[in-house]
Amino acid sequence: MSTKKLYDIDAYKTEFEARVISCEKVEAGNSCDDAKAMYGVILDQTLFFPEEGGQTPDKGNIDGKEVLDVQIKDDVITHYLAEPMEAGSMVKGTIDWQHRFFNMQQHSGEHLFSGLAYRKYGLKNVGFHLSNQIVTMDFDKALSEAQLKEMEWEINEAIAANVEIKTGYPTKEALESMDYRSKIEIDGAVRIVEILGYDVCACCAPHVHRTGEIGIFKIQSVQNYKGGMRISFLCGFRALEEYRRKSEIVSELSGILTTNQENLVDHVTKLREQVHSLKVQLSNEKQMRMEQKLTEIPSEQKDVILFEQELETPVVRNIVNRLMEDHEGVCGLFVGDDTEGYQFIIGSKSVDCREIATKLRENLGARGGGKSQMIQGSIAASQERIVAVLSK
Repeated sequence: MSTKKLYDIDAYKTEFEARVISCEKVEAGNSCDDAKAMYGVILDQTLFFPEEGGQTPDKGNIDGKEVLDVQIKDDVITHYLAEPMEAGSMVKGTIDWQHRFFNMQQHSGEHLFSGLAYRKYGLKNVGFHLSNQIVTMDFDKALSEAQLKEMEWEINEAIAANVEIKTGYPTKEALESMDYRSKIEIDGAVRIVEILGYDVCACCAPHVHRTGEIGIFKIQSVQNYKGGMRISFLCGFRALEEYRRKSEIVSELSGILTTNQENLVDHVTKLREQVHSLKVQLSNEKQMRMEQKLTEIPSEQKDVILFEQELETPVVRNIVNRLMEDHEGVCGLFVGDDTEGYQFIIGSKSVDCREIATKLRENLGARGGGKSQMIQGSIAASQERIVAVLSK
């Protein structure tokens, strides 16, 4: 039998009573990610929205026992708990209202954006993911930055207009003549969510009653995705939480850099330029110091293996190339220490360096590779052991 979906009847209700149809022990982690979920409980009716349509499930408890996951298959909803329940017993379920309402804000905001994007630009929503941390929607085409800003503004105008959001199950005849998004073949009744003047879409999830409850719609980031674009966004209280977090970061940075928020970007830009200049200067100093060290190596010395604590990769490569010009054997430079390990570049004009790489890998577990004249990689071994292996 199908589970009666109470969230379809009233998405704002938080408590319900139900009869336990069955309770079966399942393998931990088999039906959900939480390893504590050991029992699959099926009720005759539920307020718990399952993982469906790109949205994570509701949170809450049944008779005080935490619901760890909620899944749906063949219209039967299973609740996963760490403790068993007696089949045939009556139980009381309570959903986490804040989690439910926050999800409703995000999902209704997504419908507003997707509906308007379809009407204005013909964009098709090809993906949606709503978790506790991130909300993304994927589209088959991309919009410009100016278009996205305009869309964001219009969405918030629609929120301020407090437009009604209707949900229901039209008859088969009415559905056939209806123009709606996500029009795919579905067995049984199709639930339609309509935001008057903005969107009509098939959807199984709970939604707010009016757009004003969405609070605010704010795009977080946009990236190219499979020839279209992926938009990350937040609505309502989750947008407020994110704004608070970013505001705290900005305030903290302003305090650290002793500048006001308006000048923060200019201040950080100048600091970045100064850091880059100092890095170039330091790199040049290191290069000169290493070149001086090279002059102290006897020209008749065949193999040269050096160890340093801090050098940038370009400097290391330049030094190894210089060593190869002046010495016939194996020339290598290892940067790091015995505790954290070393990054290395080894070169030679007379020895196949790939054989050296094999020796280091087999004896000391080194990683990396390269060509016959030069190799590079990393190794977690002491200087003494490295020298011993290379001397064989």
